[in-house]
Amino acid sequence: MTSLSISPKSRDDLGALRRECGQWLKDKREAAGLSQREIAAKVGIEYYTFISQIEAGRGRVPPERYEAYAVGLGVDPREFTKTMLRYNEPIVFELLFKGEPAPVQPVTKESSISELEKRLALLESRLMQD
Repeated sequence: MTSLSISPKSRDDLGALRRECGQWLKDKREAAGLSQREIAAKVGIEYYTFISQIEAGRGRVPPERYEAYAVGLGVDPREFTKTMLRYNEPIVFELLFKGEPAPVQPVTKESSISELEKRLALLESRLMQD
């Protein structure tokens, strides 16, 4: 039996995925009009600061909370679970869903602005390097 080793680069990739997951969760929470305290209460997480850690990419939604988190955000629990796997368990996600089309995420004004702000910041940082 061979063991799967994670290279330093792939650890960095996993960290980036975790931060993207946190941003996705934050965007969904804000679109639902919920504070971190409110989603923590809906999900059954005692400390809202844990939500802050998750949204910053320093923690993960516990799998036993996926359904409650999805319902709290108004997201389909199956799609929520697939999204969590895509960000947190990319190898498992690839094995399970390889070849399936990616779900279409509805474009909202908030997500479009957020995405444009990220792109602008990236371009500005590249210009500053030159």
